[in-house]
Amino acid sequence: MDAAIQSLLDQIAANKAAGQAVAAGLSDERLNWHSTKDSWSIAECLTHLNVGVTKTLPAFDRAIGEGRSKNQLAPGPFRYGWFSRMMVASMEPPPKFRMKAPRLMRVSVGGTYRGADLLPEFAAVRDQLAERVRQADGLDLAHVRTISPVNRLLRMPLGAYFDFIIAHDRRHLWQARNVRNRLA
Repeated sequence: MDAAIQSLLDQIAANKAAGQAVAAGLSDERLNWHSTKDSWSIAECLTHLNVGVTKTLPAFDRAIGEGRSKNQLAPGPFRYGWFSRMMVASMEPPPKFRMKAPRLMRVSVGGTYRGADLLPEFAAVRDQLAERVRQADGLDLAHVRTISPVNRLLRMPLGAYFDFIIAHDRRHLWQARNVRNRLA
C-alpha cells in the first residue's frame, strides 16, 4: 500500500475515534445542547460531517472509476498545487474564519438527533470513506480529478480532495470538542 494512502487511512481512523470520543457518555439531551443560539450542537457537528462525506462519496467513486479507466497510475509521494493546498489549509482547525455550510451540506439546526443512530452512522461513513481511499491505492492522486458535489467548477486532485474532506472532519470535531468543553 502506498504511504500516502496509509497516511489518509490513519487520519480517517483518528477522526473516527475522535468522533466517538467527543460524544462518549453523553445523553441525547447533551448531544443536542447549544452553547449559544447561533452555535451548533455536538450532534449537529457530527451530522454535518456525515452529510458532507456521504454527499462526496459519489464524486470519489466517479474520480476513482475514471482514473482506473484512463490508467492514471503513479506511486506517491504526491504534490498538489497552491490552490489545493490553500483549500485544505482553510479547513484545518482552529478555523481562521467562519464559513456558511453549502446548501447541499446543511443540517437541520435545532433538530433533535439520537446518539444511538448518529454514532454508528458516523463510524460507518468513515468506513465508507476509508474504502474509497483503499480503492484509490495505485492511482495518481495528483492527476486524477475530483469534481466537487457543491460546485461543478471546483475540481481538485483526488488526493487533495481526500485531504480536504479529512481536514473538514478535523475542523468540526474541534468545534464539537469546544462544545463539549462548555457543557456544564
